[in-house]
Amino acid sequence: MQKVPMTPQGYQKLKDELSDLMKVKRPANVKAIAEARAHGDLSENAEYHAAKERQSFIAGRIQDLQAKIALAQVIDPSTITQDRIAFGATVKVIDLDNDEEKVYILVGPEEADIKAGKISIHSPIGKALIGKAEGAEVTVIAPARTIEYEVIEIRFEAF
Repeated sequence: MQKVPMTPQGYQKLKDELSDLMKVKRPANVKAIAEARAHGDLSENAEYHAAKERQSFIAGRIQDLQAKIALAQVIDPSTITQDRIAFGATVKVIDLDNDEEKVYILVGPEEADIKAGKISIHSPIGKALIGKAEGAEVTVIAPARTIEYEVIEIRFEAF
């Protein structure tokens, strides 16, 4: 299996969610199933069926998180020193069409959150930026439009 790059913060977030599911949500769900079972006839017991459905969701999410954690390659951006854009870089660009500045943080696919400015290294913008230096012009072929950026600043820092 191929390792998936992840920041220490993203890795910890996955571990925290897994811990919460295993130590809090799963035991609470087991208790809810037992209580619903105590109400009698299970064929018409909506609480029981809802709790069983939740149990299935929790089990699936636990499996998913365990797989993601096992494949994680944790990379601390603050330990990287280079002058080209790579995983973990905080990149300031300017849209050459409208002079709008944007700041992106290049992360793994599990951590991508466009509203927080975190974009996947596998996204169209991420792919276009990787390997570029300050001052470089970058063409991003996105689904909505083709965007021309100029790279203004590259930083590697903990976030």
